[in-house]
Amino acid sequence: MTLTRFRSQASDSTDASIRPDAPSVHVVTFGCQMNKYDSLLAEGRFREHGYRVAESMATANVVLFNTCSVRDHAEERAFSWVGELKHIKQERPELVIGVMGCMAQRLEEDIFGRAGHIDLVAGTRSFDRLPEMVAEVRARRANPEEFRPKEMRLLDTGTERRIAVEREGEVYTGGLHGWLAVMRGCDLNCTYCIVPTTRGRVQSRPIEELVREARWMVAGGARAITLLGQTVNSYGEDLPKPGAGDAKHRGRQGRPSLADLIDALVEIDGLERIRMVTLHPSYVTEALGESIAKSPKVERFLPLPLQAGSDPVLRAMKRGYTTDLYRKRIEILRSVVPDIELASDWIVGFPGETEEDFVQSEALLDEFGFAVNYIFKYDPRPGTRSAEGEDIVPTAVKKERNQRLLAAAERSGRIRHAAHVGTTRQVFVESASEKHPGDLRGKTEHGLPVSFAGEPELIGTVVPVEIREASAFGLGGRVAKPAAS
Repeated sequence: MTLTRFRSQASDSTDASIRPDAPSVHVVTFGCQMNKYDSLLAEGRFREHGYRVAESMATANVVLFNTCSVRDHAEERAFSWVGELKHIKQERPELVIGVMGCMAQRLEEDIFGRAGHIDLVAGTRSFDRLPEMVAEVRARRANPEEFRPKEMRLLDTGTERRIAVEREGEVYTGGLHGWLAVMRGCDLNCTYCIVPTTRGRVQSRPIEELVREARWMVAGGARAITLLGQTVNSYGEDLPKPGAGDAKHRGRQGRPSLADLIDALVEIDGLERIRMVTLHPSYVTEALGESIAKSPKVERFLPLPLQAGSDPVLRAMKRGYTTDLYRKRIEILRSVVPDIELASDWIVGFPGETEEDFVQSEALLDEFGFAVNYIFKYDPRPGTRSAEGEDIVPTAVKKERNQRLLAAAERSGRIRHAAHVGTTRQVFVESASEKHPGDLRGKTEHGLPVSFAGEPELIGTVVPVEIREASAFGLGGRVAKPAAS
C-alpha cells in the first residue's frame, strides 16, 4: 500500500447539531489506506461519545496520531509530529495525546520512553475503544493520589480481539470514495514485512456485515468503494464453512470468498465502482476473475505485487510463489478478463540480490506489462528475518537499480496506457483538477487515471470519455459526443 499522510476530511465546525462546547478530537493519519479507514472509525466512535472533530491540533482537546511502521522514515515522521506537541502540552496539561496504529503496536512501552508527553498507546486492534481510554486517562489525572506517575498512562496493544464495527447511526464522512476493511491482519510470513507483527493474524468479516457497512457508505454519499486487506483476495480463508441449513453465503469454495463478496456488493444501488487493495498471487482464482468480468462496477485493475523477478530472491523473501507460478496466475486472470490491467510492487536491493537477479526483475516487468509499478529500495525493519541477514546490497547499488527499474516502469506504463488511445472508456469522475482549472480527473473502468475538460456537476458520475492521448502515468481525453440518432 502506498505510503502517504492523510488529513481527515471530517470537521464538525459547521454542524449545528454538534454542541460548540463539546470536547474535540483531531486525528493525524500516516500510512496506508487501512489507516485512513481506521481513523474515520475512531472519529466515529468519539462522535458517539459526544465529541466533535476539530480542524487542527491547536484547537483539539484530544490529539491522536495513527501511525505506520512499514518503513523507518514513516516512524520518524510520526515522532517528529508528536514532538511538536511537547511545548503545547506544557502550556495545556489537560491535553490528551495518543499514538495508535502500527508504530504503537511495534514499539509499545518504548513510545513513552521516547516521548514522555504521550498519554496513551493503542495498538491496531484497540482504536475502537479510544474514547474509553481517554476517559480513563482523565479519571486517573483527577485522582493523582491513587496512581503512580507511570499509571497515568495507558497501553493497549492486544491483537487477539475483534474490532467492533457498527456504523449505522454514525454520520458518514469519507467522501465520494470510501474505504472498506474486509479483513485485518496477515497469515503470511514474508521475511521483510512487519505487518503480521503489527496487524496480527487474519480476521475476515462476515459478508452480511460488510454489505451493511457498504450500504451505509453509499447512503452517505460514497460512489466508489475500495476493499482493503493486506492480502485482500485471501478474504474468507479463515471463515468457517456455513452449516447445512445456511446456504446464503456458502461460497463457491464452500466458504465465502472475495468473489462472493464482490457479487454481493455489486447489487447495491448507487455504488458505481468497486476497487481492491492489495492482492497476493497465491490467492488468485478463476472465480475472482469471473466476478470482475461480469460486472461493469468492478474495475478491471488489480494490484498484484511480484516484488522481485528472481526465484532465489522470492525464496529469500518467503513470498510463497515462483515467477512461473506468478505467470500462471496472470494467465488465469487474462484468460477470464482479457483487458485487465495490473500493478506491481517491487523491492530493489533485497539482501543477497545480485546483478543477475535484478536483471530478471527488469525482464519480467517488461514481459508482464504492468500499467503501474511502485518501486521501493529495501529498508530493513527491526524484528523481521531479512533484517538479520549479512549479505547487504550497498546503498549506491540500491539507488542505481531503483533508477533503472523506474525507467523500465515508465516504459511499461507508456505502452499500456497508449493501448487505450482511440477508445471510449467509461470514466468515474472523482474530482476537479487542482493544477488545470476546468479539467476533471477520474478513472476508467480499467482503473487508469484520466483527465478531461468538463463541468463540476459530472463529479460522482460515470461518463464516456474518448481517450486521445497517453503518457507513462495516465490518459487524456474529452467527453464523448452522443451518437447521432
